[in-house]
Amino acid sequence: MARKVCKNCKLFVDKDTCPICKGHQFGDSFKGRIFVLKAEKSKIAKQLNMTTDGEYAIKSR
Repeated sequence: MARKVCKNCKLFVDKDTCPICKGHQFGDSFKGRIFVLKAEKSKIAKQLNMTTDGEYAIKSR
């Protein structure tokens, strides 16, 4: 099963519901990835409004 990207928060998910925003809208086309290990200390994560650790798509379609 291919991984999906939540259209709201850009998090990669394997299930049918996004664990962050509880959304059900997903896409499978994206450009770039960012891995956030410590969201509370990351300046990049703060600029991109990422509050939890995980793998995010930079741009999704």
